[in-house]
Amino acid sequence: MKKILFLTGDFTEDYETMVPFQMLEMVGYEVHTVCPDKKKGDIIKTAIHDFEGDQTYTEKPGHNFVLNYTFDDVNVTDYDGLVIAGGRAPEYLRLNATLLGMVQYFFKENLPVAAICHGIQILTAANVVKGRTLTAYPAVGPEVRLAGGEFRDIAADKAYVDGNLVTSPAWPGHPAFIKAFLDLLGAKITL
Repeated sequence: MKKILFLTGDFTEDYETMVPFQMLEMVGYEVHTVCPDKKKGDIIKTAIHDFEGDQTYTEKPGHNFVLNYTFDDVNVTDYDGLVIAGGRAPEYLRLNATLLGMVQYFFKENLPVAAICHGIQILTAANVVKGRTLTAYPAVGPEVRLAGGEFRDIAADKAYVDGNLVTSPAWPGHPAFIKAFLDLLGAKITL
């Protein structure tokens, strides 16, 4: 069974953690959800971000999400792919040097990586977007450019693939985002 490492944390976007986690498990992957300084069984709080016609998204309390693996027990060589959730969590998760080293490993080994919304802030902090083309929530676009990446401003329900990396602006892109990630993983779903 292929294993996926899933980086998330307090005030991650609810859908961007819950939906990819459940979809990847549904198709047979073992998904380890982790957060620095937390262990298996700890809870993270999520936030629901919605698009209601304001200048930016709105934020409401989400669900409690139970982590199923301990961050300190992660051995990156055990994993076939990486998922990074968005929301507010990436703004503080990107300060963790161990986490950034984990992200760098997946790029060094050219393994599939999926990052959504503000999760791209972790990629820019890990210094892995230089020369890459990707998308993110539009407010993260300047960070992508400053980190040497080419930012694509695409519709929120789309995803963009550049080599081993799939990105999407926000949770409305889940169908395209997850499909592209599954393609990178070599998954075959037949009807």
